Order: sequence, then C-alpha cells, then structure tokens
Amino acid sequence: MKSRAYIIIGSMLLLFASCGQQYHAEKTVEAFVEANMVQPEKIMGCDYADLGTTRHINDSVINIMRQRGGLGFKKDITYGQMPEGDLFYLRMRYICEGDTLQNTFYLNQELTEVVAFK
Repeated sequence: MKSRAYIIIGSMLLLFASCGQQYHAEKTVEAFVEANMVQPEKIMGCDYADLGTTRHINDSVINIMRQRGGLGFKKDITYGQMPEGDLFYLRMRYICEGDTLQNTFYLNQELTEVVAFK
C-alpha cells in the first residue's frame, strides 16, 4: 500500500515539473517573438506543442537556421550562445494576417534563450 502511494506521489511530482518546463519555455519563446518579430501585434491565437528534446541539431544546422531567419522576423536577431549537448524545441502555431503559420524554436537546456528557429 505504501509503495503505491510513493509511485503516485512521484508521478505527480514529475508531471508538475514537466508542466513548469513547458510554461517556462513558452514564456521564453513569447519574449523572443515579441522582441524579434517585425509586427508582433499582428499575431493572434498562439498555440504551442509539447516541449521536446533533440540531439540531432549541430552547430552548422544552427548557423544555417540563424542565417535564414523566418518570415516576418527581423534580420539582426541576437541569439543565445551555441549550446553543448541536447537542445529543447518548442513548436508555436499562430495566425498572422489571416495565415496560419508555424515556427520551431530551439532553446538552451536552461530554457532561458532561443538559440535558433525555423
């Protein structure tokens, strides 16, 4: 009986921790978009996918994403430092001037900086 209670409590703690990461990542992306989109006031209906991790993004891919930027974003964006190890990613879907658009943002392990997006 006690072991079940420990399993349930442990599961709930993990759930709350992951919800906190999701929230933190969304706030980091929101701030990035607000600071770097040409007309952020035209964005409506933001929807985020679940936060994920990847180790398939290397420095050369990050450099390419940084050079390309994205539709509606400024050209002189300042990004976070090149990370080491896994990255988190967060997909954001939104409506801008009647079009449904989507970007994927790659964040450092602390979820404090966007290091690239596509």
